Amino acid sequence: MNTAYVVVTLATALITGAIAVADLVPAGFVLANSAEVGVPRSWLPVLAALKLAGALGLAAGLLGLRSLGIAAAAGLVLFFVGAVVTHLRARVLYNIAFPGAYLGMSATTLALMMAH
Repeated sequence: MNTAYVVVTLATALITGAIAVADLVPAGFVLANSAEVGVPRSWLPVLAALKLAGALGLAAGLLGLRSLGIAAAAGLVLFFVGAVVTHLRARVLYNIAFPGAYLGMSATTLALMMAH
């Protein structure tokens, strides 16, 4: 197995899982950020579930369920495109690097899974 594929996919799964947990808690920074970009607090459990499903799907992809891993990576790319667009529409740019980084990691994971 390609080392970059494993490392990037694991990192993406772990980070995405961690931010899903922060949404479920919900952490103070999550509440502040979601309010600032106009995401209702009631959406946080659903958004967390989507992130968690993506993280678990990436892990499943590493364990041999390639199609599920690819679908999870593609879903996370779409999710984080939505997050970046939400930040842009709300004109909240000072912290757009976070959803941008998650998008970049998800897109890199998708590319590596497709190439693997």
